[in-house]
Amino acid sequence: MKKFAFAAALAVFSLASVQASAAGIEDKYNKACAACHNSGAAGAPKKGDKAAWAPRLKKGEAALLASVKKGLNAMPAKGLCMDCSDAEFIALTKYMSK
Repeated sequence: MKKFAFAAALAVFSLASVQASAAGIEDKYNKACAACHNSGAAGAPKKGDKAAWAPRLKKGEAALLASVKKGLNAMPAKGLCMDCSDAEFIALTKYMSK
């Protein structure tokens, strides 16, 4: 019974963590990315535009991360999210490309 209770508690904690993480990514998107990726400013691929994101995603996660960190075309380095981790940049890219 103790194992079941522990497993249930762990599952609830994991689900809450994923939901908090998703909310955190949305918050970071709204603060650092939305201004350009909602409007397509300066050629930024719009959030949810699968056709615009497809060729970028084909380059692979490492290439996308490098572009975000260095900046690309009109996008400044780190896309103005100076406190984002590599994992958060990858999550942000996935969030925008869906």
